[in-house]
Amino acid sequence: MARTICNERIVLYRKLDRSVVALRDACPHRLLPLSLGFKEGDSIRCRYHGLLVGPDGAAQEMPIKSERVPKAICTQRYPVVERHRLVWVWIGDPERADESLVPDFWPCSAPGWTFDGGYNRIECDYRLVIDNLMDLSHETYVHQGSIGQHEILETPIETRVEEDEVYVSRWMAGIDPPPFWRDALRSSGPVDRWQICQFVAPSSVLIDVGVAPVEAGATLETHDHGVRGFVIDAMTPETERTTHYFWGMARNFDIEDAGFTARFKAQQGQVFDEDVEVLEAQQKAIDMNPDLRLRGFSIDQGSARARQIITRLAAAEGAFAG
Repeated sequence: MARTICNERIVLYRKLDRSVVALRDACPHRLLPLSLGFKEGDSIRCRYHGLLVGPDGAAQEMPIKSERVPKAICTQRYPVVERHRLVWVWIGDPERADESLVPDFWPCSAPGWTFDGGYNRIECDYRLVIDNLMDLSHETYVHQGSIGQHEILETPIETRVEEDEVYVSRWMAGIDPPPFWRDALRSSGPVDRWQICQFVAPSSVLIDVGVAPVEAGATLETHDHGVRGFVIDAMTPETERTTHYFWGMARNFDIEDAGFTARFKAQQGQVFDEDVEVLEAQQKAIDMNPDLRLRGFSIDQGSARARQIITRLAAAEGAFAG
């Protein structure tokens, strides 16, 4: 498959051993996208003149097969790792590739949890998606029929920064659950509800969410009660104005119920479709109003801190590249 990441066109495929290969999607001969070619074993045959390119990016066979293959004929290969059911590609200097920087999406693969999700291509700056996820006060109006409720706006938030991570926490005590969580809990009565948004640089957000009956005694620090989930969000910039949005939900309840998982995914997809509508409209408004700027309120503390980290890391990357 082909995908554009940070304005670079990449082709991804699996070798016979199921490991993932990521190459620049351009044949080193006449630059036809390799994604239009033919997979032969662990290599790709260019569809134009038949140059064979191996998984290391080096040419293996010339169009005229009797000709020697010059070592200089190769296409760029990207470091890649598969973790927590997602494929992570390192864009930039391969010598600086660091697998330890892959976000720890542990709920996606931990025993006792189940995970499923989907994908949206959004026509907006990826930072707008991060803003959206780090400020859940928007749920009250954007998601009125599912997870939104006015108690979200009536509850103060706590924001803290730990190195390149930002946390925004909200604890709603003794409230009526919204429809989405009431159905998941399968019981009536007041609940304690929590939302803990965690930004992981440069472009991921995990959101610890759930509800527990008041009598369960859950706290912001300890809340393995009731029903709990993690909203998994990985934003990949495609261009300056478009984003690959990978999303999902990991949960620790009804994990063997495949039908519930399918319904849960469909419901979550509908929620995110509402976000997409708002975010794309916001991007259009930003482009149409170049004389105006985004303003920050108290609810924007988390997104503001995340943007500060992104700006700092980008400046450091630019300084290294320079």
